[in-house]
Amino acid sequence: MGNMEMVVKSSTLSVDDAVTVLLRDSAADDYSVSLRKQFPQLRVLCAKDAGSLHRHVAKADVLLAPDFPVEFFDKTRRLRWFQCTNAGVDSILPIRDRMNDLIITNVRGIHGELIADFVIGGMSMLHWDFPRFMREQSRKEWHGRSVAPLAELTLGVVGLGSIGAAIARRGKSAGMTVIGSKRDVTEPIPGVDRVFPPNGLAELLELSDFVVLAVPHVPETERLIGREQLRLMRRTAFLINVARGAVVAESELIEALQAGIIAGALLDVFEREPLSVDSPLWTMPNLIMTPHVAGWSNDYNARVFDIFSDNLRRFLENKPLRNVVDVKRGY
Repeated sequence: MGNMEMVVKSSTLSVDDAVTVLLRDSAADDYSVSLRKQFPQLRVLCAKDAGSLHRHVAKADVLLAPDFPVEFFDKTRRLRWFQCTNAGVDSILPIRDRMNDLIITNVRGIHGELIADFVIGGMSMLHWDFPRFMREQSRKEWHGRSVAPLAELTLGVVGLGSIGAAIARRGKSAGMTVIGSKRDVTEPIPGVDRVFPPNGLAELLELSDFVVLAVPHVPETERLIGREQLRLMRRTAFLINVARGAVVAESELIEALQAGIIAGALLDVFEREPLSVDSPLWTMPNLIMTPHVAGWSNDYNARVFDIFSDNLRRFLENKPLRNVVDVKRGY
């Protein structure tokens, strides 16, 4: 169901004031102004805190939010559609067996190229050891060193959805050998030299100089990379996580970085965010870390609204919605 669309049942539709859209997002005020202009027949409510969410959620037919408020699920008596403002919808996992006919859509497709920029830039920084250059610069030290071209190295992408496929294309454009893994291996992926099924992860890890995690957070990917998997990687290899923090066993990665089991890592996501100030990750010399920004474009809200407004029009006209999530699979 990666590219599936779903028709909203006619029983869920109404084009009068009874159709209520509830916005729970940092850009809710801006979205609200635009929605009222485009859809004057709708009632638009904003939930800026838990109290207002509690008051309004029972009235909502449509919810726009970065995650699903599972604690209020039993109050969502009218809710028919949840538009997530992220690509990952792991917030629904605790209640996905109870969601019945609730439609979930996400904003996949808006992150891929920016995250690919982030990954290729991070790969170059890790490969050249830019953190060391910057430490040497701060000490006014001049130490030259040489590296192999990226084109002689292998990029392994774990998860070849829209984001992973964009990363793979960027790696291929740099001349790299690109391998990857995905659930469905029946169709080739442009720019990927070899595609492994999920049970081929061990071989992918052994072959890769850079391992990029771009999988959704579902039960099957929880702590996908831990001590055993890190030991399969080359000592000269780097791990890059742009998926979710829960995909990596963080304490075991810390051990591997400290022991030199792998050369280093680039982390944009963590088990707990913001990262605790006492985490050893902050000061590790072979780690580059960023505050969950890899997919955060400067026009992110506009991109989200384009998808949401298009879907809202489809919802009202009883047409297929874009980016419908397979709730059973979680993506």
